[in-house]
Amino acid sequence: MFLEQALRQTTDAGRPLKVLDLCAAPGGKSTLLQSLLPADSLLVSNEVIRNRVHILEENIIKWGAINTVVTSSDPHDFGRLENYFDVIVVDAPCSGSGLFRRQPDAAGEWSPDAVRLCSQRQRRILADCWPALRQDGVLIYSTCSYSREEDEDIVGWIMCELGAENLPLKVPREWQIVETAGTSGEHGYRFYPDRLRGEGFYLSCLRKLGGGSYVHGRKKGGIARVGKKDESAIGGWIRKDAELAFFSHGEFVHAIPPAVFSDLPALRSACRLIRAGVPLGKLSERELIPAHDLALSVIAASELPAVDLSHEEALCYLRKDELSPGSLQRGWMLVRYGGFNLGWIKALAGRINNYYPKEWRILRREP
Repeated sequence: MFLEQALRQTTDAGRPLKVLDLCAAPGGKSTLLQSLLPADSLLVSNEVIRNRVHILEENIIKWGAINTVVTSSDPHDFGRLENYFDVIVVDAPCSGSGLFRRQPDAAGEWSPDAVRLCSQRQRRILADCWPALRQDGVLIYSTCSYSREEDEDIVGWIMCELGAENLPLKVPREWQIVETAGTSGEHGYRFYPDRLRGEGFYLSCLRKLGGGSYVHGRKKGGIARVGKKDESAIGGWIRKDAELAFFSHGEFVHAIPPAVFSDLPALRSACRLIRAGVPLGKLSERELIPAHDLALSVIAASELPAVDLSHEEALCYLRKDELSPGSLQRGWMLVRYGGFNLGWIKALAGRINNYYPKEWRILRREP
């Protein structure tokens, strides 16, 4: 949550920004960042570990944002986007000593050698992604470690070796956050569980001194927009006031802000794209088969047919069980609980098809 202070105090968060969350899974920092950024901003949420990308993507879908791109690339790949990002957030892999209270077993895996290995990996990650940060861009670095080798020493190394100035933050004393300062003048902020609610954490902010501005160039293999006929077919599913660009990728039609659409060729040339904008669904000859992503997004039309479920019916839907919420008109319909969309059903003669994603369904029954 302190990430909000780091962003607001070091950047002009009132103008569109290009932001990279480099080590993003499971997605808590990405969803917070997205909520702080102007609508025309671009947020790239990256996770290099492939088996963690799915939980990141799921949380981005549930957040409903349309200006987010999910990637799964090595930090080195982002170095191809020279001077591209205004802000890079690196919540670096670490030895995890700040989590011992929450995860006591983690203490048995800690060792001085693990700290040294993590410190080396952190330097490699930072050196690899550093070219992608523009001149005067901001790096927000954090760990859940107490070790100076992974915290203050890394910040001092960034300042000396990569060329950056440290940015102090204004922190009210009553927040009980401990400010540290190293011999090179680096400021960092430590969170101790005995002083505030939460686990052990460290954060520091730096501004890049070298570099330049991103030079837009033509990238091969541009992404084509869908035709007017297809746009007309999906128009009734989307909010009328939403300014969007529509494109096809695989079987799905996607929607994304026009400003972000223009960034996709550059991102695709450097990174492995997992998701861009919001998949709306598959266009058949007769209809749009809506994607679950559309139901949870901020652009779904408010006038779409919908049914409100009771608490028990909502749990039934989320378990992907059969539903019988009474007489319904035939066709696609949103299901809601407490005013929030949960997903799609399709009412047919004599039955209702539950389209909640099977990989998300609740498996454990309440006692």
